[in-house]
Amino acid sequence: MAKTIAVSDEVYKLLKKSKLPNESFSSVIKRNFRKSKISDMAGRKTISRVDWEYAMRHMLESEAITSDRLKKRK
Repeated sequence: MAKTIAVSDEVYKLLKKSKLPNESFSSVIKRNFRKSKISDMAGRKTISRVDWEYAMRHMLESEAITSDRLKKRK
């Protein structure tokens, strides 16, 4: 069942900019609410600063966890 919501012009522009070809606004919203994976960014041709910072933060966290685990093996 579809619902109508009101968003500001600024939010509409952000949604429209994030929208992939043939993607609905509902899909854009769902995609942005779920936890992103780096593989989700493949083929987009562009990446926002927010997405890039999110990916970098998670890569650095993963690298730190791996490093800690390797140190504990010694």
